[in-house]
Amino acid sequence: MLNATSRRKVLVTGGGTFLGDQIAAALVAEGADVTLLVRAGAEERLGGLAERVRWTIADVWDAASLRGRARGHACVVHTVGSLTADPAHGFTHHRLNFVSARNVANMCSSDGVPFMVLLSSAGAPWLNRQYLAAKREAEGYLVRVGVSGVVVRAPLTYARGAQRPLFWRMVSALRHLPPLGWLGLHRTAPMPVDVLARAVARVAMSGRIAKPVLYAPDLRALNTREERDGRGQPTRPDSLPTPMETLTDDIPTGFRPRK
Repeated sequence: MLNATSRRKVLVTGGGTFLGDQIAAALVAEGADVTLLVRAGAEERLGGLAERVRWTIADVWDAASLRGRARGHACVVHTVGSLTADPAHGFTHHRLNFVSARNVANMCSSDGVPFMVLLSSAGAPWLNRQYLAAKREAEGYLVRVGVSGVVVRAPLTYARGAQRPLFWRMVSALRHLPPLGWLGLHRTAPMPVDVLARAVARVAMSGRIAKPVLYAPDLRALNTREERDGRGQPTRPDSLPTPMETLTDDIPTGFRPRK
């Protein structure tokens, strides 16, 4: 049984990455007590966020390093994975996107975490089929292992103000227009990362499963109109530096294991 303090404790994988840090910052803004799992060597990327959260070194591809890390937390948000594979060096989509999720789900099960949010991906013609297959396999494992949680089938994300290619700007602009909207573009068009992060934070803090799978329209609905339009309070602390990666729509979710 979790006490009142534990209900506000959320563990986020992927500390020191674009998406992991965005979600951690959004959770802090929602009043959560946040623990970040950071891979060795990525801790310097946390910047000012390191002063607002607890963080600990762990490797989501090493199940032993996760043992006991989630104990006492009410929720785990798993953000780690990659759109880019390198099979020649063992970085298959299966390893990058399924194995990490499997290890984190097992951690939740063994540590008694009652709720998990799994960052997955909405299907889109511009995404690699093997990448999507690995994401779906991870979703299925969450069900098989019996961990209660929500799957977020997110679209690609971008930082507001970052320069984006014309194609992605057009996809975002046309997502409401028929027949493109009817064909699923409203689910797959890129969205601002702050909208995604804020929605994930609110799902994690609620600890409830209103819907087992959330898509882009559900994520937008968890933001106010002002927040969707970029007029809400920013979720990134001012002291959190710009991510080291280039802020583009196809930025990988999280990080990759060492060779």
